[in-house]
Amino acid sequence: MPALDTPKTLFEKIWDAHVVTQEPDSPAVLYIDLHLVHEVTSPQAFDGLRQRGLRVRRPDRTFATMDHSIPTRDRDRPIADEMAARQVAQLEKNTTEFGITLYGLRQNAEKQGIVHVIGPELGLTRPGLTIVCGDSHTSTHGAFGALAFGIGTTEVEMVLATQCLLQRKPRTAQVRVSGSLAPGVSAKDIILGIIARYGISAGTGHVFEYTGEAIRALNMEERMTVCNMSIEAGARAGMIAPDDTTFQYVAGREYAPKGEDWERAVAAWRKLPTDEGAVYDAIFALNASELEPMITYGTNPGMGIPITGKVPDPAALPELAARTALLKALAYMGLRPNQPILGQPVDVIFIGSCTNSRITDLREAARVLRGHKVSPKVRVLVVPGSVQVKRQAEAEGLDRVFTEAGAEWREAGCSMCIAMNGDQLEPGQMAISTSNRNFEGRQGKGGRTLLASPLTAAASAVTGMVTDVRTMAIDKP
Repeated sequence: MPALDTPKTLFEKIWDAHVVTQEPDSPAVLYIDLHLVHEVTSPQAFDGLRQRGLRVRRPDRTFATMDHSIPTRDRDRPIADEMAARQVAQLEKNTTEFGITLYGLRQNAEKQGIVHVIGPELGLTRPGLTIVCGDSHTSTHGAFGALAFGIGTTEVEMVLATQCLLQRKPRTAQVRVSGSLAPGVSAKDIILGIIARYGISAGTGHVFEYTGEAIRALNMEERMTVCNMSIEAGARAGMIAPDDTTFQYVAGREYAPKGEDWERAVAAWRKLPTDEGAVYDAIFALNASELEPMITYGTNPGMGIPITGKVPDPAALPELAARTALLKALAYMGLRPNQPILGQPVDVIFIGSCTNSRITDLREAARVLRGHKVSPKVRVLVVPGSVQVKRQAEAEGLDRVFTEAGAEWREAGCSMCIAMNGDQLEPGQMAISTSNRNFEGRQGKGGRTLLASPLTAAASAVTGMVTDVRTMAIDKP
């Protein structure tokens, strides 16, 4: 009898299908299906092509957008920041010269947005693809059953020139999320809970595959939130096997297959999920039924606690290095050991970023803010992830909910997540942010960040302090 094929994981199927060549003891040459580009990490890569007299190998598989450096208001005026203005102008020049589609402030402006938002909404992101971008949160696209990861500037140049990349094969890890989410608990709380439990290095050298009934119950935008922050647990990428939820999201989008091509594509995508009996190199687990809303208190995404919890005490940690790191983090954050996080005053609320700026995120925030006023103690920025998200939100009247509550309704972009575009914290300000990183200075020099879900952020906007959304009377979804 012929030998049976060895069972494979989702990752292994996609990896094996994209290896061009593999020399012993060397990285694999991996073919890249989709290359996403933005204004910050691409200028040096295009300069490298010019210096070497090279063209872009597959401009039809390369797409660019402006998101990091562009302002989210006053777009009729020149960009005030000189460096940001140069980056934007250079991306326009580079994409024109090399024949790449650009979703910018002037070209295709109706489809501009954060790179990890527009890829899925345009149907560029699809199951079974290899996807790269000069941005660490490219793992977002793994929610579709794609192998998606961030690359550096030198690697951006390599992909532009060859449509391939040198990569060493990572290990695999199953992250099984069982149970179901209680009211007030969201996909953001799943990933914050995983990182808080297992730490920021748990996934080093691995690709996460999220499984379990709690993951299957999420819609595509919630799955993107989970995969987005895989990098914050140290993983190379995060993935979720495609299913009918995936297919329904992709169907009919601009770059999705059509007609018979669609039927063939779905038939192939149905073969991607991990085979029964496939072996992972590591296994992590979380019971979603036990989760509360999560919030961070420190200066990395692993410093998270349930919202009803207390700030940890460094004295309780057995290792000197851990005690020292926590002491330093609490000093920067201005928090005390053992203090409840509930009731902590905040200055700014930011609802946006590639983690939580999609239409379902904005609906959740609006559900909390509807009929309420923002506390006079806080400034609230609501920043849609793309022009298409903005228009849909406005068609649903969400913008009026935000502005009538006293929040600022902005244009699409990365905004305060990265503080490269005029949206930033002042030194000493405390923010609740729906973004993905709370490093020192991430949202502005001296700024302090508490990561949380759109529900928690919106609830805290009403009170001016860290608030448990479960204590508020809000509309049902």
